[in-house]
Amino acid sequence: MATASSPQRTDTELPYTELIDWIRLARCPGIGAQTFRQLLHRFGTVAEVIARQHDWGGRHKQAEIPVPAVAEREFSAARRAGLRYLPFTDPHYPQALAVLDDSPLLLTVKGRLEALKIPLIAIVGARNAKVNGRKFARSIAADLAKTGYGVISGMARGIDGAAHEGALTAGSTVAALAGGVDVIYPPEHRNLYERISEFGAVISEMPPGTEPQAALFPRRNRIISGA
Repeated sequence: MATASSPQRTDTELPYTELIDWIRLARCPGIGAQTFRQLLHRFGTVAEVIARQHDWGGRHKQAEIPVPAVAEREFSAARRAGLRYLPFTDPHYPQALAVLDDSPLLLTVKGRLEALKIPLIAIVGARNAKVNGRKFARSIAADLAKTGYGVISGMARGIDGAAHEGALTAGSTVAALAGGVDVIYPPEHRNLYERISEFGAVISEMPPGTEPQAALFPRRNRIISGA
């Protein structure tokens, strides 16, 4: 069993100490992918980026980087929940999302990483959709899956849930959540969540345990549209 000091790794996963540094920067207010790329190019390694914060310049040098213990606790919670971290440099990170200036530094993932490599098409819609609307979304998603596309949506009630259901009949699907990957929302989609985790992937940029809040849904939506 993996521990915080000796986690199980895959071929592309970062070493533990480096991943802890990524988590620290991902939870640092104001540090997005574009800023991080500039800092990494300037200083060479993630560890050096943190060590040289006093040389960052501008307002970023005043940013509050979480201490290692905070990131270590988050990592332990993620592993207990069966989650995997994906920095935007990982080959499994959705490439269409990685090139955006405001892409998340780090995604947490539950499920099959291969589901993120398939070309993804977003299907989203009303939570209070009528029966015909849900049927239509389910049918479109199934047809896309049959032709080799993945469907990405937000696992919400209505159209989102129907799209995931349709994609699962013929292929895989990706659910992007506003809260932590381990927080199932809405709760009545627990069974859907489990099936997506088994045959596709559930992703989020938020730390494990984060409850979904209204302010987080626009951030979730940019992942759906960008991926």
